[in-house]
Amino acid sequence: MADIETIKRLKNAAYDMRVDLLKLCFQAGILHIGGDLSITDIVTCLYQYVMKFDPQNPKWEGRDRFILSKGHCAGAVYMAQAHEGYFDKQELLNTYLRLDSRFGMHPCADMLDSFEISTGSLGHGLSIAIGMALAAKMDRKKHHVFVIMGDGESQEGSVWEGLMAGPQFKLGNLVVIVDRNGLSMDGPTEKYMMLEPYADKFKAFNWNLVEIDGNDMKQLCDAFDHLPPVDSNVPTLILAHTVKGEGIDFMENNPLWHAGCLKDEETLQQCIHQIEDAREKELGGAQQ
Repeated sequence: MADIETIKRLKNAAYDMRVDLLKLCFQAGILHIGGDLSITDIVTCLYQYVMKFDPQNPKWEGRDRFILSKGHCAGAVYMAQAHEGYFDKQELLNTYLRLDSRFGMHPCADMLDSFEISTGSLGHGLSIAIGMALAAKMDRKKHHVFVIMGDGESQEGSVWEGLMAGPQFKLGNLVVIVDRNGLSMDGPTEKYMMLEPYADKFKAFNWNLVEIDGNDMKQLCDAFDHLPPVDSNVPTLILAHTVKGEGIDFMENNPLWHAGCLKDEETLQQCIHQIEDAREKELGGAQQ
């Protein structure tokens, strides 16, 4: 179970990652920064607290598997992996989106061993994860398969087929985290394809539903600490309510920042100042 010091460490790490994502957005010229910031706490918790992996041996057989189904938010996962030593953070900052870079707007498994699959076309990640989890169950493997999925993405019909299949195959090794920030690229999800009552749908599909604030590190740790055993028969879905653009006032809950650019150094520094003010207020200072 996560103690107070562990939660504080993870919160600091998430602040660090937000600062780095802002720098990446500025240097690259564009980033899916709204969604990257909404999943920063989730990804930090997964990579620095929850998942088993070896950055020096990315295909280690005993690793937990991770799929970023909302592949446009690769920036957050790239940064989390850089922080864990999969590759040099400076390479990411200097080469993201450039010709022949390993770091595209969506992750490419052919370029990076740290990714299980290439993603970007929405609606496929869950179904692929179900196949991986079923194979692991049949082979009596003891690792989890984690998936981060967007709420806008769950307007895809293939997602609901996957949601039926998870409990059908009794995949207790499967953990889906839905980034419920309420916004798709076009605007509010409820305006374009109503999802509510969202939680009730997952319950009706017989998932172990855990509903939390996805930008609250303690709630995230508690949710992962209380996962059913990996060999149980019920898959888990964590419905994580988040804020798109979390931490930057003019980006928060603004669909215009689904993807965007910080065009000048002054704006970048203002954004970093917001993050550091929030860190100071909550934790008492920078830790980078």
